[in-house]
Amino acid sequence: IGFLALASGYTIAIVTENPISALGLFFIAVILVILGTYCLFTAGSIALLKSLRKNKAFYYKTKHFTSVSGMIYRMKQNAVGLANICILSTMVLVMLSTTVSLYIGMEDALRSRYPRNIMISASETTDDTIRTISDQTDDIILQSGIPVENVVQYRYKSYFTRHSGTVFSNSGDAAASGPSNAIIILIPLDDYNWLRGTDVALSPHELLLFTPSVPYDGGAVTFGTETFAVKEAYREAPDIGDDYMYSLKDSFYFILPDSAAIQRVYMALADEGSKWPGLSYYYGFDMQADDGSQIGLVSQLRAALAGVGSGSDSGDQVYTTSAAENKADFLSVYGGFFFLGLFMGTLFIMAAVIIMYYKQISEGYDDQKRFDIMQKVGLSREEIKKTIRSQVLTVFFLPLLAAGIHILAAFKMITKLLFMLNLTNVTLFAWCTLGTIVVFAVIYGAVYTLTARSYYKIVS
Repeated sequence: IGFLALASGYTIAIVTENPISALGLFFIAVILVILGTYCLFTAGSIALLKSLRKNKAFYYKTKHFTSVSGMIYRMKQNAVGLANICILSTMVLVMLSTTVSLYIGMEDALRSRYPRNIMISASETTDDTIRTISDQTDDIILQSGIPVENVVQYRYKSYFTRHSGTVFSNSGDAAASGPSNAIIILIPLDDYNWLRGTDVALSPHELLLFTPSVPYDGGAVTFGTETFAVKEAYREAPDIGDDYMYSLKDSFYFILPDSAAIQRVYMALADEGSKWPGLSYYYGFDMQADDGSQIGLVSQLRAALAGVGSGSDSGDQVYTTSAAENKADFLSVYGGFFFLGLFMGTLFIMAAVIIMYYKQISEGYDDQKRFDIMQKVGLSREEIKKTIRSQVLTVFFLPLLAAGIHILAAFKMITKLLFMLNLTNVTLFAWCTLGTIVVFAVIYGAVYTLTARSYYKIVS
């Protein structure tokens, strides 16, 4: 049971690809791993040692006889305590590695969430509104005299669909969940060529396909009654400046010949009686200015674009934001996570230390009697100390080793969860995890050294 539970938990953690799916499956994997840990420590380890005892050629040797019999006794006495230490150690490693990486990688997370310093978006608008937004934004930038760079602007249409391979259909009511649902982003060819500085040409029924999260196995792409041949397919997301909003779900980027083709696709997938709402628009850029200047420019843009938008006097269809405005919120949230991680990590470390100290002291009194018995049957004092020391080291560091294995198995799933918190820098998280393991191992070893002194005083 323990092996199956642990294997199931590891499998869920390793095969889960989608961040939203990871959020729901994470707690199931945790429960399975906890169950497997307790079962393997209480029953699995003893079963393994008993199988070694049945191997007469191995068991009836002096060092094997004493070590195996001693380990069977220790595991029967301390299995639950060791499992508790393992679970607590895993919790410490998970909490500290994630919160430290979030705090250190706050700038990366901010850039991931806001890939341009200032971003303007308009949903389901008209070409006239798009031109107005673009012209007024350009005028305000020119008046500010502040240089801008990394300019990105394009029209697009995005929505949820059901898919089976490259056949897409109406998503129905389950738009945001389910393994067969995905988000598609449709971009006109002219906008794509402007973004990439290319001169790609497409026939009326051709498209370019970008699949960063779902493999493309070949074949035409079908949207309801509309079918397109794939001219080129790429296993990446195009740099459109707002990739994060589409990264939490399986996503497909399609570059279509023109806006009319996008309209045909939309109508082919829409509910009966639906009307074409128009394309959405995104305009983003970086500025060579301090945070105060960026926030000031955002205020000007909001004032200028407040009345822009078809059918909207308040400008609700036009949304302007900046990374500078949200930096303080990121600092407070990630700083709070960091403090919480340190606080909870310290509590779990203290709990583990108390369990370890109690275990060492109680074992010391038990081994005191066993020490005398082994001397009486003829074992030398050095042989006894060597045997007991190896048993104590094995039992003491077994939970740390198991916790390290748990972290390695959970690493991929944790990166998916961190993705939902805007941290996409996997290398940073890997280094933070490694550093946390090393620091915790040093603390763990120091606790062993201190408690071992009390243990050996009692035994001798």
